Amino acid sequence: MQLGKAIVTVGGLTSVSRIFGLLREMLMSHFLGASVVADAFIVAFKFPNFFRRFFAEGAFNAAFVPEFAGVLASEGKEKANEIANQVFSWLTLVLCAFVILVVLFTPTIIHLIAPGFCNTPDRLQYAIEFTRITFPYILFISLAALLSGILNSLDRFAAAAATPVLLNLFMIGALLLTVKEPGFALCVGVILAGIVQFLWLYFVARKQGFGLRLQMPVLNSSVSKILKLMVPGAIGAGVMQINIFVDMMLASTLQTGSLSYLYYADRLNQLPLSIFGVAIGTALLPSLSKALRTGNQDEAISLQEKALSLGLRLSIPSAIGLIILSYPIIDLIYGHGSFSTVHVDATAPALAAFVIGLPAYTLSKVFTTGFFAKQNTKTPLKIGMITVGVNLALNLLFIGPFLHVGMALATGLAAWVQTGLLAWKLSQKSMIHLSKAFFLDLAYVVLASTCMGVVVYQLQQRVHCPSSFINEAIYVVGLVGIGILTYGGIYKICLMTGCRYKKNGV
Repeated sequence: MQLGKAIVTVGGLTSVSRIFGLLREMLMSHFLGASVVADAFIVAFKFPNFFRRFFAEGAFNAAFVPEFAGVLASEGKEKANEIANQVFSWLTLVLCAFVILVVLFTPTIIHLIAPGFCNTPDRLQYAIEFTRITFPYILFISLAALLSGILNSLDRFAAAAATPVLLNLFMIGALLLTVKEPGFALCVGVILAGIVQFLWLYFVARKQGFGLRLQMPVLNSSVSKILKLMVPGAIGAGVMQINIFVDMMLASTLQTGSLSYLYYADRLNQLPLSIFGVAIGTALLPSLSKALRTGNQDEAISLQEKALSLGLRLSIPSAIGLIILSYPIIDLIYGHGSFSTVHVDATAPALAAFVIGLPAYTLSKVFTTGFFAKQNTKTPLKIGMITVGVNLALNLLFIGPFLHVGMALATGLAAWVQTGLLAWKLSQKSMIHLSKAFFLDLAYVVLASTCMGVVVYQLQQRVHCPSSFINEAIYVVGLVGIGILTYGGIYKICLMTGCRYKKNGV
């Protein structure tokens, strides 16, 4: 499958998932607001998802996919299947033990990850109970991620990209069907979704000839290589999540609702990142790994430049648009039910602070993929740890004057530090080369995005936002539509002008 087609497939299905995700967040804000129960559920939900980035997406993007794709291309399906079965067996064994330990020691763990909950006994008790229900999700979603890696290496992106829709549907169903205790209902929805996600991908992979089975784990050379790469690779790939986790710990010490403000803001920040940032990284890794494995360096460099260019074309205008429209978007999506105007006023600036780092998040996905495809996980790890330190320092600097908004800003700025260091290391190792055409295209993107921002801002200042939900939706969609048309039109004019000058030899 061509890179562009793969990105469209993953991005399109991720968009569907995110639409359902927005509906989920709207219902969650409606029923829970920014309350004690909401804060507790967010901790219980984020905790297994935090480790998912390590055991699942981060680890397999860093270690399993390049090894599996390389063996599949060079040694065939039978050998690749052997590796997949061994990793499946090891992962199941380790995660079962890990889940049991976490469930047994949940009270101690909650005291560590949300120290501020000790001052609010209700939040603490809810968080303990919720975490014990949700944490086994890590087992099923990690095994599902292994199956996703297999399917992606076979250029079968659709099934894996559609899997998150199941989680959103189960959580939506839990909220709509429950009469009381929506927090507990959400937790049950999470664990049921994990089971179904795993079963769905298992049967899809089986149809492709990879029906994984449990066997006695053996530490052969391929598995040993993958396991050695997993830890540094997962940490390097999960820096953004580590930073958000640090935010969660510090936010627990602030007033009730601060965790919810950060959560709701980050969900919207993750929307464009998941649609094109993650899609680009997911689609790029197998193609890049195969190109490097077969010694096609020129193709590898070309793939990276295309991915970077596409990522910037999408992320820069998205960031500017979200900053300018942060308040009306937050008010439209969350401003109803238990989510008051006070909550909207607290969440909107957090969203604007988060999306400052949106282009950096997207670039870092491509840059880390370049290292992972070469099976170099140590460099992203070192840079990742530096970034975590920068984020912590900025958190401590900003939390006093700006409270939770300062933590969102720290995360966004730390993303730029990570991206800059990754780019520097890639250029040192001659693993990336950007042409003049790339920088010219970047200039077009910046110009078009700036013009779009000016137009949308001026319209927002001159047109009053209506109060009813339907009219407010038309207002926001209208501004977004005008922004897209403005950006697309000016970008197209820039391309045409550039082509005309080039044709005339200027």
